[in-house]
Amino acid sequence: MKKTPQGAGGKTPMIVFTPYSPYMVVDVDRLTGADGRELPLAPVTALCRCGASGSKPYCDGSHARIGFIGKRERSAPAGRSRSYAGKHITIHDNRRACAHSAECLRGLPAVFRKDGKPWIDPDAATAEEIIRVIESCPSGALSYTVHGELHQEWGDGPPAIRVDKGGPLRCTGCIALKDADGAAPAAASHYTLCRCGKSANKPFCDGTHWKERFK
Repeated sequence: MKKTPQGAGGKTPMIVFTPYSPYMVVDVDRLTGADGRELPLAPVTALCRCGASGSKPYCDGSHARIGFIGKRERSAPAGRSRSYAGKHITIHDNRRACAHSAECLRGLPAVFRKDGKPWIDPDAATAEEIIRVIESCPSGALSYTVHGELHQEWGDGPPAIRVDKGGPLRCTGCIALKDADGAAPAAASHYTLCRCGKSANKPFCDGTHWKERFK
């Protein structure tokens, strides 16, 4: 597993929270909007996870007003993947970690077939093309094995968070996750955190924001 890098000033970037608190972002280098615009970020910044803040993406205390409890609703263990072996690459898919951002469907619809059975065909594109699309997956749901080596962690950029419009927080750069309930991402280097407050897989995004039409 990739070692968590140090942020600016040699400090360890992290996101700390309990079921009753916002995301407390500590020593992360960058916070941006979906358009790439820089957003204000202090050494410790509270970001909304209940979906009710009037100052999104920042917390305004609404979680206390609405009695938000950020408990995971699913009991199955995280990190369980199904493998699809091809001639040159094996694709691993952890459905529970998926945020349904659809980068894979848009990137290689011949490989990632929405209505196909099985839904992944690892021989429908070159290994290079498949790797490119898998490494665009923000949630860590997809990984791959080539020449017997598993690739699950990637990206050497600075610790950063991108606020998706109407969607989750995209966390990259190996930001340590400190959840009081012990939840761990499928991939330490990149994961997506629920921002609408409705995910059944809290703190991780499961795509519920689409159904809820979260703004």
